[in-house]
Amino acid sequence: MLLPPEPRRAPARAALLAGLAALLVAAALLSLVVGSRSIPVGDVLGALLREVDSDDATVVTSQRLPRTLVGLAAGAALGGAGALMQGHTRNPLADPGLFGVNAGAGFGVALVVFVLGAQSPAVVVLAALAGAGAATTALFVLGLGSLRAGALVVLAVLATTLAALLTALTSSFALLDRQTLDVMRFWAVGSVAGRDDSLVWLVGPLALAGLVLALANARAVSTLGLGADVARSLGTGVLRARVVGIAAITLLAGTATAVCGPIGFVGLVAPHVARRLTGHDYRWIVPASVLLGASLLLLADTAGRVAAPPGELQAGIVMAALGAPVLLAITRRRRLVAL
Repeated sequence: MLLPPEPRRAPARAALLAGLAALLVAAALLSLVVGSRSIPVGDVLGALLREVDSDDATVVTSQRLPRTLVGLAAGAALGGAGALMQGHTRNPLADPGLFGVNAGAGFGVALVVFVLGAQSPAVVVLAALAGAGAATTALFVLGLGSLRAGALVVLAVLATTLAALLTALTSSFALLDRQTLDVMRFWAVGSVAGRDDSLVWLVGPLALAGLVLALANARAVSTLGLGADVARSLGTGVLRARVVGIAAITLLAGTATAVCGPIGFVGLVAPHVARRLTGHDYRWIVPASVLLGASLLLLADTAGRVAAPPGELQAGIVMAALGAPVLLAITRRRRLVAL
């Protein structure tokens, strides 16, 4: 089903996406420049483009570049997942962290470590993906009735209850087993630093597949916002759109959480900013959320490096400090369901 074109607004929205892409490039460059010691931009570019033998070049290529790539991929994935969740549930509070997807990923990791004693990166990634997929599917299955009735409060209660249950079970596993506690203590901190580079190559294709599915699903999300009956009358396959949405959210949120641990609020803030900039068409909201999510996480990680010298704050902590006021502002709005 093709939505009516908007030729007057399309050039402005395309220019906006170009501006957001430029912002992402600037955020990535800032991530390479700023740290416990600042490295001039010229030296950073030299380390990236030429074989330079210096301490600064080693810091850039071996430490900051992998960290920046992880932050870019994870932020983009969380931004896209948040946009799809808000669109499918028609709930402005939908976010992989608040709606239990991250909790599902954490439960999957804890369960595998507790039951099987497995700690290899591949097993952790697969467990996180399975847990995120199970949580997303359960949310959609349990919440479809409330969506049809328009009772978005019921859906939010279901989601937060699911998140609380999975978090409690994860904590139980960690308290009962020292090995599980050691794994979860490192994994659950929510950071883009010190992650295994092999994980990026493992989950990169999965995250890319999730982004493709998210962009393909954006058109259907816009028609679903008119109601399931109207969407069917316009030729949208509702069940197919839901299944594609579940798959995309699982791949995006699951891979990001598997690599970085649970980082909240990226998937909440990025779509709201994107919606204010682009309007209510998810064909533009989803790509804008992807770009904003990547920029947001990179800027949060960069700010954390200089916030508490000589140490640093993890990106998950910085995002919580930034996202909590946004969440409070959203909940105080009168028209919460006007997505």
